[in-house]
Amino acid sequence: MNARRRNRWLQAPRFGAGLIGLTALLACTPPPPRDSLVPQSRPEDLAPPPRSSESEQLAHYYAVLQQDLLTRGLLRRDGGGPDTPYDADKLVRNFEAIAFFDEYAGSGSGSAGGLSRWRGPVRLKAEFGPSVSKAQQFEDSRFLADYANRLARITGHPISTPTSRGNFYVIYAGKDDSDFVRARVQQILPGISAENLEIFANPPRSFYCLVLAGGPQNDPLSYTRGIALIRDEHPDLVRKSCVHEEVAQGLGLRNDSPRARPSIFNDDDEFALLTSHDEKLLTMLYDARLQPGMSAEQARPIARIIANELMGVPPEATPRAY
Repeated sequence: MNARRRNRWLQAPRFGAGLIGLTALLACTPPPPRDSLVPQSRPEDLAPPPRSSESEQLAHYYAVLQQDLLTRGLLRRDGGGPDTPYDADKLVRNFEAIAFFDEYAGSGSGSAGGLSRWRGPVRLKAEFGPSVSKAQQFEDSRFLADYANRLARITGHPISTPTSRGNFYVIYAGKDDSDFVRARVQQILPGISAENLEIFANPPRSFYCLVLAGGPQNDPLSYTRGIALIRDEHPDLVRKSCVHEEVAQGLGLRNDSPRARPSIFNDDDEFALLTSHDEKLLTMLYDARLQPGMSAEQARPIARIIANELMGVPPEATPRAY
């Protein structure tokens, strides 16, 4: 797990810290925990305790960062436009770079892995540390539910935010919620390493948000469980950007590419939220003609057909997949 660094005014990294496969981890873990194992929350009539000085400093840091990026015309929310054209060729190239390589390994090094995605329904479950206010919990839950509905429409895959047990947990927590995060992550992933657990409980300032997702030992590329951490100290837009990117990466778009544009799967911070280009990548990822475990070589001709269809290229111009 590593953060993405950019040479900019605050020397800050991009929001996500990358996807980590859970192949070995899930091989030795019991079934997902019951919701009754969730640490008891504070009574609803009690306000969260005041933030510590460390948490206040983080909130100030991220607020200044967001304003700096906005001042420089970054964190766009328009989904792309005439200034960011792309065609079927670029879509295929970016899909391969983003869906077949791991972010922590870099898309330009090593060999590509297999296609990974969820076979079964994705049940996104928002959970909150004690420091998160009720008003913020309401907004975060609403935003995650809206995003889940959008992802379900894009992918054609069952993605929802049920009130019952989830399998992809999105934890919103601040610096002061370390004990809560540590306990909850251990309950969800009992086999998690001490190192990764500590990163979730006390992430460095350079780790804006984190995600893990993976499958069982006998089918590691068919995801069955995920967990993301979103810092409560983030201002509104960075917070939403973290949710968009980490959940999408947890669905199987696990890498970034400096050539992808318009895209949130890029280290340049140009776009804050999922773009039209990114929607097409997700549509491709969950197309029934592709399957988890496919190599980049196996998937490439099929991805070409799908990309041409999405971009409106005439069928006669589409090469046949064998």
